[in-house]
Amino acid sequence: MRAFADLLDRLVYTRSRNAKLALIGTYLRATPDPDRGWAIAALTGDLDLPAVKSAAIRALIVERVDPVLFALSRDFVGDTAETVALLWPDPPAGTATPGDSLSLDSVVTRLATLPRAQAPAALAGMLDRLDSDERYALLKLATGGLRVGVSARLAKTALAQAFALDVDAVEEVWHGIAPPYAELFDWAEGRAEQPHAADLPVFRPFMLAHPLDDLVVDLADYAAEWKWDGIRVQLVHVGGETRLYSRAGDDITAAFPEVAAAFRTPGVLDGELLVRGDGQGAALHAEDSGAASFNALQQRLGRKVVPKAMLADYPAFVRLYDILFDGGEDLRELPWDQRRARLETFVPRLDPVTFDLSRLIDAADFAALTSLRAGARDAAIEGVMLKRRTSPYVSGRRVGLWYKWKRDPLVADCVLMYAQRGSGKRSSFYSDYTFGCWTADPADGGELLPVGKAYSGFTDAELKDLDRFVRQHTTTRFGPVREVEKSLVFEVAFDSIHASKRHKSGVAMRFPRISRIRRDKPAAEADQIATLLKLVS
Repeated sequence: MRAFADLLDRLVYTRSRNAKLALIGTYLRATPDPDRGWAIAALTGDLDLPAVKSAAIRALIVERVDPVLFALSRDFVGDTAETVALLWPDPPAGTATPGDSLSLDSVVTRLATLPRAQAPAALAGMLDRLDSDERYALLKLATGGLRVGVSARLAKTALAQAFALDVDAVEEVWHGIAPPYAELFDWAEGRAEQPHAADLPVFRPFMLAHPLDDLVVDLADYAAEWKWDGIRVQLVHVGGETRLYSRAGDDITAAFPEVAAAFRTPGVLDGELLVRGDGQGAALHAEDSGAASFNALQQRLGRKVVPKAMLADYPAFVRLYDILFDGGEDLRELPWDQRRARLETFVPRLDPVTFDLSRLIDAADFAALTSLRAGARDAAIEGVMLKRRTSPYVSGRRVGLWYKWKRDPLVADCVLMYAQRGSGKRSSFYSDYTFGCWTADPADGGELLPVGKAYSGFTDAELKDLDRFVRQHTTTRFGPVREVEKSLVFEVAFDSIHASKRHKSGVAMRFPRISRIRRDKPAAEADQIATLLKLVS
C-alpha cells in the first residue's frame, strides 16, 4: 500500500500531464504483479468493490471520534476519505503491523470476496494497520473515484509509454482483459505476444473532433451532418454477443437492453443514442428528427435495471454516424466517404425502429451552412459536425479531420442563491453555485426559484472573489450549504433548456456555466422564469 499511497499523493499535487505520465510509468515499472494491475484498474475506473459503501465508512468513523467533530471536519476538508484518513485513531504503539505488509493485491482480493455485512469490520482492521496517507489510498480504492487528475486515457497512455507500446493497441485489447491484466503486462515486458480480441465484443477508441472555432472550411472537402444531443455510443456484435459502450469505454448494455437485443448483425458501429417520447408516451418533440431532448434521455442513464414502464415511455434508438467493422472486416483505414457508403448499405439490414442513419446536411457552401446552423433549435440538435471526406477512422482528436461546430449557447441573467464547497483542490472554496430567476417582478412580490447549478466558467481569481462574497454575505446555513444575500447576478450560458417536473421552477438547464459575473446589474433586473420558458425546446 505504501507505494500506491505515494503515487496518489504525488499525482494530486502534480499539474503537468507529462509529469503525471512519468509518475505512473515509474510506478508500473517498479511495482510487481498483480499490485500494479490493480493500481491501473483503479486509475482507469475499472475496479469495482461493491461491498464497501460510503455510509459504512461514516458509521465506522463516528464509532471512533465525536460525530460532531467528524461533521465539522468533513465540512471543512470537503472529502470523506481524506477526513476519515486524518481522524482515524492510530493504534497503540507496538501493536500495529507495518503497512508495507498490506499489499494492494491482498486488499482488493479480501474486499472483493467479502459479503457486504463483513466488509466494514475487515476495512477497519486494515485501516488500523496503516498510516494516514495509506488510509486515504485504501479508502479511495475501496469507494472508487480517486480524483487525482488522471483520466482513463491518460493512465493507459502512461502504461503504453512506460513499456514502449502503442496506446491504440493497448486500447484495442483493454476490454478483452480483466484486471489485474496479467496478459497485458506479459506482453508489455516481452514474455508473450500481443493479446488479441478478435472474437470478443471489445471497445475500440472513438474518433473525436476539434472545435471549429473561427475556421472556415470548403464543403467540397468536408461533409456536414447534424450533431445530435444524446450520448455517443459504440455498438459491437461479435461472436454472438452484443455490447454498447459509452465514449469513455463504459459498458452501458444493461441500461439499454432493447437496443442490444435489436443489434444482431456482426459489426461495429458508431452513433448517437437518443430516445423518443417525453415520458408520457407522447409523440416526438421535433418535426423531423425523431428524437426527444437530452432531458428525456437522462431518465435512462446510469440505470442497471430499467423498469418496463420506462422502456415504454422512453424507448431508445441509435442514429448511426459511422462503421468501423462490417462483420470481421476492419474498415477504419478507409476514407470517410467510402465508410459512409458501406454504412448506407449496412443500415437497411437493421431494425428500422431502433436504428436509423444520420442524414447529411445539404448546403451549397459554408455561408449557407452557417444560416442552417443558426436556425437549428430542434430539441435534439446540438450543432454541426464537419468531417473531411478523405479521413480514416482514427482514435482521438486529429487536426484537420473532424470538427464540431456547436450552436451558440443561450444565456440568462440569474441571481446567486446558495453555495457549497467543491471537492479535491477546490475543497476549501465555495465553488458550486445554485442560482435562480424570478417568478414575477420582485416589485410585485415575485420570488426567486432555483433554475440551475454551475461550478465552471470562472477564473481562479474570480473563484477567490466569489468565495469571499459567499463568506461575507451568508444569511443561513443548511449543513454544508450556505444561503447568501440575493444580490449577485451571474450571466449563465447553457446549451438548451427543458421543461422539468422535478424542479419547482419547472425548467432544467443543459450544461449551465457562468459566462460573466454581472456586478453592474441589480438583482431585481435578473430574468424571470417566464423568459426561460420561452426558450424551452
